Amino acid sequence: MGFLDGLMGNATEISLADVQEELAPILGDNERVERAFKVVRDMYVFTSGRLLLIDKQGVTGKKVDYLSIPYRAMNSFSVETAGHFDLDAELKLWVSGRHEPIERTLKGGSDVIGIQKLLANKVIR
Repeated sequence: MGFLDGLMGNATEISLADVQEELAPILGDNERVERAFKVVRDMYVFTSGRLLLIDKQGVTGKKVDYLSIPYRAMNSFSVETAGHFDLDAELKLWVSGRHEPIERTLKGGSDVIGIQKLLANKVIR
């Protein structure tokens, strides 16, 4: 991931094994990481049971906010693929108890079809 991509809010997919190891202390006993994306220091992680949004705060990043969204709380989602001039894809999630959707930008080349399929399998039951 390029530094400028991070500054512009673009997410890049990262190694599942690294994320699984890093998050092992907070994951459920049988929970596994299925997809993970990083924007500078922040991450959003799709696990077998939830979406985990990780916001590292402050200059040192020692303070961390973990937002855990079980798939069962997601009402709907939208995935907008990249185009010829707009090279980034966008993901929107509507969650119970929130008026506005959670929005994320995915760097061009991210597997938006795979993300859409993952969400379809988790949200639409």
